[in-house]
Amino acid sequence: QVQLVEPGGGLVQPGESLRLSCAASGSSFGPNSMGWYRQAPGKQRELVASITSDGATNYADSAKERFTISRDKNMVHLQMNSLKPEDTAVYYCNLRILKPPWDNYWGQGTQVTVSS
Repeated sequence: QVQLVEPGGGLVQPGESLRLSCAASGSSFGPNSMGWYRQAPGKQRELVASITSDGATNYADSAKERFTISRDKNMVHLQMNSLKPEDTAVYYCNLRILKPPWDNYWGQGTQVTVSS
C-alpha cells in the first residue's frame, strides 16, 4: 500500500516563501513521476509542477518563474517563492507510475494560504 505523506503548508504573507515536501512510502516504483497539484475553492484541480524519476520537470505557466520542484528518490519538494494570494489552495502530492497498470496515488492535501 503506497502512502504519500505531506507535512508543511500554512499561512504566509504575499511575497514570502514556503517549501512543501512529500514522502512516498514503498521501495522501488520503477519509472514514475511525482508532482504537486492544487485546488482552489470553486476551481478544478490543476498541475503545479512535476518531476520524473529521470529528472525531467514540467511546470504550469503560473509556477515557472517562482516555483522549483526537486526530488530525492521517493521524496519530492516544492520551493515556492514570491507567493501571491492567488496561490492559495489545497496542494496535493501525486505519484504516477509510468508503466502498466499506470497506478496513480494522491496525498491527503495540505492547505496553503497567502494573505496579509
